[in-house]
Amino acid sequence: MNPNTPGNLPVSQTINLAVLVSGSGTTLQNLIDKIVNNTLNAIIRIVVSSSPDVYGIKRAEQNGIPAAIVHYKDYNQSETFSNKIIEEIEKYPVDLIILAGFLHLFKIPDAYTGKVMNIHPGLIPAFCGKGYYGHHVHKAAIESGVKISGCTVHFVDNEYDRGPIIIQKTVNVHADDTPDTLAQKVFKEECLAYPEAIRLFAEGRLKIEGRKVRVLNQ
Repeated sequence: MNPNTPGNLPVSQTINLAVLVSGSGTTLQNLIDKIVNNTLNAIIRIVVSSSPDVYGIKRAEQNGIPAAIVHYKDYNQSETFSNKIIEEIEKYPVDLIILAGFLHLFKIPDAYTGKVMNIHPGLIPAFCGKGYYGHHVHKAAIESGVKISGCTVHFVDNEYDRGPIIIQKTVNVHADDTPDTLAQKVFKEECLAYPEAIRLFAEGRLKIEGRKVRVLNQ
């Protein structure tokens, strides 16, 4: 892990990322695309997958990014599973860990507090926690009759979807929406929100104050 704290990262410095995936890697691909088109000043140093048979690994390989597999089924405790992930990450210079469709509880050592982010396809604290991911979130939102949904970027603590909120973006939920159409609308906002949160972190503009995140002026 880079010894710099978020507040010590110069605005011009390229931020080094580790990205954790469990599935197809669409969020990973969004970050790769933003880096390629120069709208995100970052380098993805490593991709870690919790499963050996997911397309997220292929995306990493296709883009020349080192990849490691820490198969969740090989570990009977989340702490040993998480420690192995950290072991893989620490082979590289990494400033920030990004959870990108990562479906397992990631236990964070104290040294990584405030240096791990996640994106959730709903407006936390609604439709979140264990079992609420992907399609399940959008289905629950539609069945509840909400008129607005969206996505949430937050810092990660040691419970599902509970860490301090950084950014939320909203979409309207229409009467004829399905989980699939809602997912498409929310993902468009995710593609904007996650890079924005990473940029703010790289600029040292995110300050955690208890359960809240304050965005500092430049």
